[in-house]
Amino acid sequence: MSISVNTMRAIDHWAGVPLCALLSPLVALIDGVKNIFSRPVEVPRKLLFIELSEMGSAILVDPAMRNAQARGAEIFFLIFKSNRASLTLLNTVKPENIFTIDSSSLGGLIKDTLRFLVVARKHRIDTVIDLELFSRFTALLTGLSGARRRVGYHIFHGEGLWRGFMLTRKVHYNPHIHITKNFLSLIHAAFAKDIEVPFSKIHIPDSEVKLEQAVIDPAALNKVREQIEGLATNAGINYKYGKQRLILVNPNASDLLPQRRWAQQRFSELIQRLNQRYPDDLILITGSPSELDYVEKVRAIANVKNALNFAGQVTFAQLPPLYTLADVMVTNDSGPGHFSAVTPLRTVVLFGPETPALYGSVGKSIAITANLACSPCVSAANHRKTPCHDNVCMQAISVEQVLEKMALQLSDADQAKAR
Repeated sequence: MSISVNTMRAIDHWAGVPLCALLSPLVALIDGVKNIFSRPVEVPRKLLFIELSEMGSAILVDPAMRNAQARGAEIFFLIFKSNRASLTLLNTVKPENIFTIDSSSLGGLIKDTLRFLVVARKHRIDTVIDLELFSRFTALLTGLSGARRRVGYHIFHGEGLWRGFMLTRKVHYNPHIHITKNFLSLIHAAFAKDIEVPFSKIHIPDSEVKLEQAVIDPAALNKVREQIEGLATNAGINYKYGKQRLILVNPNASDLLPQRRWAQQRFSELIQRLNQRYPDDLILITGSPSELDYVEKVRAIANVKNALNFAGQVTFAQLPPLYTLADVMVTNDSGPGHFSAVTPLRTVVLFGPETPALYGSVGKSIAITANLACSPCVSAANHRKTPCHDNVCMQAISVEQVLEKMALQLSDADQAKAR
């Protein structure tokens, strides 16, 4: 049985706080001994990033990883096993440098955690960057990794979210700049010659916040295209790539924050409106294999012939080809909004509990948010957990609003493809 998100949060709090308190003096003692008997790390050479739970963040941290590579560091990454595939979209990290922890069971979590502590020393990791926003578990992994230089976010004079003294370079998390810039500030702290309190006293220009584009294998592109055309033919739909538009609708969001979901009924109504405006175009309703029933409900309520249930029809590795073939995608604030940013796909992303100012896609994206007084209601300060059970912020987004933005994106796609 897999560990639920709430269970992991509870473990992180009730076990993480006392463990941080108990192990902080030990980590400080080991640091003191190392400082006496060995030379300090002059510049990061083997740099490990830790980001366990957010697949989208594995994309958003890519500019920071490439920045570190450009400075001469070899890159390593630690991530939950279930999220490993997100690192393959751009292949910035060599496969053999990706370490994983199995979070599907408590036994697997403990076993892989202990294994990581051995592997980190075996690879002589000298610098660790904790990308998580105040997770005690990743703080402990960072502190016990054996690395001399350990970088992450520190609460300083803020209340709560105490993580002990696992870091040697403490960075101020800025909730007013995009998360990609926050990640870049960690790189500055890792490579800085002098200690700053707090890190990082630099300006990060918008030009630094750009993603590399995925390299698409033509054979993989053709395979996905043929699959889509075959499904359309079997459903009695006359679709040929290049002649009609391909529209993606991604209606679900992860269980990490279910308040991010726009209502199924709204997505069904949007599909109906899209079909009315673009009757010849194909609509694929996407999702993971586990979301098949959720997607089918959206499709059944819409009852549009040109809208197909596409959940589970492609692998994670086939997402870049799918997004390259498509003209526009609408999605809740979730992984696909970030994964698509490594392709030319234009997107419309719906935000509620979180804000696009911090977590917006850095691709060709239009964000829609209701800007209620209560939102964003999740942040680093509350472990991205909200008491809200009535997501009015999502309900306030109308079908007409979304349709208007999708029409803009489709118009731009038409111009780009000279259609």
